[in-house]
Amino acid sequence: MSIDRKTAEVRERELRLALSRIQRGRSRTKAKRLSIAAVAREAGVTAALIHNHYPSLATAIREAMGRGERASRDEKTLEFKALRARVRELNGEVKALRADVARLASINEVLMAENTSFKARVGTVGTVIPLSPTPRRSNS
Repeated sequence: MSIDRKTAEVRERELRLALSRIQRGRSRTKAKRLSIAAVAREAGVTAALIHNHYPSLATAIREAMGRGERASRDEKTLEFKALRARVRELNGEVKALRADVARLASINEVLMAENTSFKARVGTVGTVIPLSPTPRRSNS
């Protein structure tokens, strides 16, 4: 039992033809979107074979998809810069909020001290001094 193996040149030619068929919309597997997996299915191989043994073809597929290595890297760099700016902004907001909390805690301590002072002045019984109503003037 002998298995005839295809040479690397023949396999690469088949992969390039599969890529071409998918790009022209004439795939045998009815693939609609271009991807490494779709090209692999069209050629009857695994995606791992393309990744491991045909990296130049994998790069060509990514570029045809509009996601070349450079474009993908540049996109990620821009996203990273935007996220860094957002983190800086949020860190500034956290710092401001912590300052507000400290200021409010200080005010709260002062108010609690005043409250204790007023309670001591009034006494523990809680006596209330009634105010006498002021007599009304009559307009007659």
